[in-house]
Amino acid sequence: MIPHIVDLIAVGVFAISGCLAAGRKQLDLMGVFIIAVVSAVGGGTLRDLLLNRHPIAWIADPAYLFIIIGAVAVTYIFLRGRRPPQQLLGLVDGVGLSLYSIAGAYTAEQCGKGGIVAVIMGTMTATAGGVIRDTLCNEVPLLLKGKYLYASAAMSGAGCYVILQMIDVPQWWAALLGMGVVGTLRFGSILNEWSLPVLKIDDEWKGI
Repeated sequence: MIPHIVDLIAVGVFAISGCLAAGRKQLDLMGVFIIAVVSAVGGGTLRDLLLNRHPIAWIADPAYLFIIIGAVAVTYIFLRGRRPPQQLLGLVDGVGLSLYSIAGAYTAEQCGKGGIVAVIMGTMTATAGGVIRDTLCNEVPLLLKGKYLYASAAMSGAGCYVILQMIDVPQWWAALLGMGVVGTLRFGSILNEWSLPVLKIDDEWKGI
């Protein structure tokens, strides 16, 4: 039950991030809802398809869509006539990243996968919806922006979750610590501009 609750909370958080991204582009209410849906369940849908997990989570459980509708309604009403703080999208997205990276890894484990596959599925669940959201909003996806840690934060947290279980740390504690790793890396990178090394090739280099 607890992992399912984490999954539902992550859906709501990413739906809010979709609303914020759509609001920056001044989309109408239908556009806001579409961006919220792809943000919230895009990564989970891709995960379920790759794991051959049917029915897909949001089709099997209508609670996912009800949470998205509620998140859109509350966010729309709250922000109407208000200007959200500059870093609100990054904050909300970071919380969703922390939750979904662990929920995705847990789902892979429930499907009999472990190790590297669970880490990859956790990372994909956490990041794919944001990539679709940013692409539809005509923005460079956060996943591809080298200035801050994003996918690497999700991968580190999912990896921590998997490794801790291997050394017999209780699953719930492993999940909390994994989320903490994701949040620390993501928010730390925003505050301190942590980033991975960048590959630079001279513009004059022509290759073969």
